[in-house]
Amino acid sequence: MASAADQLAANINLGVFSKATELKRRIWYTLGMLIVYRMGTFITLPGIDPAVMADIIKTQSRGVLGMFDVLAGGALSRMSIFALNIMPYISASIILQLMSSVNPALENMKKEGVSGRIKINQYTRYLTVAITGLQALGIASGLESATGTNGALAVMNPGVFFKFTTVITLVGGTMFLVWLGEQINERGIGQGISLLIFAGIVAGIPGAIANTLELGRTGAISPFVIIFLGLGSVAVIAFIVFVELAQRRVLVQYPKRQQGNKVFGGESSHLPLKINTAGVIPPIFASSLLLLPLTIAGFQQKGSGEGILNTIGVLLGRGQPLYLVLYSVLIVFFGFFYTAVMFNPTETAESLRKFGGFIPGIRPGKNTAEHIDYVLTRLTTVGGIYLIIVCLLPEILISRLSVPFYFGGTSLMIVVNVVLNTMQQIQGHLLAHQYEGLLKKSRLRGRK
Repeated sequence: MASAADQLAANINLGVFSKATELKRRIWYTLGMLIVYRMGTFITLPGIDPAVMADIIKTQSRGVLGMFDVLAGGALSRMSIFALNIMPYISASIILQLMSSVNPALENMKKEGVSGRIKINQYTRYLTVAITGLQALGIASGLESATGTNGALAVMNPGVFFKFTTVITLVGGTMFLVWLGEQINERGIGQGISLLIFAGIVAGIPGAIANTLELGRTGAISPFVIIFLGLGSVAVIAFIVFVELAQRRVLVQYPKRQQGNKVFGGESSHLPLKINTAGVIPPIFASSLLLLPLTIAGFQQKGSGEGILNTIGVLLGRGQPLYLVLYSVLIVFFGFFYTAVMFNPTETAESLRKFGGFIPGIRPGKNTAEHIDYVLTRLTTVGGIYLIIVCLLPEILISRLSVPFYFGGTSLMIVVNVVLNTMQQIQGHLLAHQYEGLLKKSRLRGRK
């Protein structure tokens, strides 16, 4: 049976797209906003030596800074006004989502509808400013003592004024990106915040491919390895698409009811449950937690001796058995944790009971909640295995094959998910435009 996306695509042709002026306007607007974002990643912070900063980030390319720089589209290595990217806003959103599950006031606010979402969005912005300010102050303090491999200082004129301008600039840059993402949501196509991260990741792909081909030309990497990487990337992308579109459809039946001489209801529906409910959150949390000791150890001053952080850094190096095991365990843990926060089987069962729906063979109420929880647990287990496969394969390639760039499973999943979501929205706009044209034709025929 063809998927919903295939059925939508079958109803769409180039002729419909050429007439969909509103959709074309939205696409051009989105592209314009992404160009503005990319231009901002090349505007360096005042008082920073870009060459020294790029050298510092290069030495930490295997740590959390390297992963963050990939997500920021190189803005961190250039220490631009968008160096913190949109990550503080994502952190604030996740914190409020977690708090809403334990705070009754926030939970009730989520149930208020549009007004509640507006309040939560406002609180998210306030929290984003606070998180960005703290991170910017830490970056400014760290940059004043940072030196490149040749001993040159990254900051030309350190002092209070440098810290003040850095904090103001980074906070302003992050909040501008938040506004940019909201404008894309309202006037463009796709999810604005995700598209900004997507643009940052994709911007680094051409350079990474060029570096890989150059290493193949010089003999540093075997041509067979390059071919294997290309075919492997296509296979992994196909695997991600297959799993992300896969659903477990739980059958829901609605009883018949009679009003006068008419019979209503009696139809059947389904409750769609994704295999990977948590999305890319588990790999992001697991990577940040494991790579933090490596980054701290890398910033230790030379000559300070072998400390506990250096030992941990060796044990948790990319491709090491302990790193792979802990990474897998943390991915599964955060997968179950975030799924439990985002999906409440009890609330779903109660909602079905209110509307008269029931799962065939399962009693409404508590038994329905237990059945949904049982199905969701099995799906989350399969989703955890899927995340482990997708995320560990690039880690092994990076450590064993000496791949000259960091483009892990997390980045690949973000790119694929954003493309799928954007294509579904475009197909929805085209389908709506097609139906709108049919309605206009029917009205004209009716007048005749």
